[in-house]
Amino acid sequence: VQLVESGGGLVQPGGSLRLSCVASGFTFSYHVMSWYRQAPGKERELVAGITSAGGSTNYADSVKGRFTISRDNAKNTVYLQMNSLKPEDTAVYYCYTWAYNSWGQGTQVTVSS
Repeated sequence: VQLVESGGGLVQPGGSLRLSCVASGFTFSYHVMSWYRQAPGKERELVAGITSAGGSTNYADSVKGRFTISRDNAKNTVYLQMNSLKPEDTAVYYCYTWAYNSWGQGTQVTVSS
């Protein structure tokens, strides 16, 4: 099982980023996928999750209305569209599959002017 995140970077407050996570080594379309984040000195927290077919999503209260999780099962990819970014969104963002308890390497998102 391998998860590879990309799309992080430095963005100004109010800006947008789109994270991608490409999965391999398992039947991606069968499984729930999630995005987590971990800020310096803080515990890792769930940001968003999406069911196998994409019909249901859930979000942390802190990102509702600003972030959107989606997936393309034909590309074995899950996305996180992040809009109206705030400095408190600064963290390393990780892709996660519950079925295999497997994490990606993470991608750094820094929101700063």
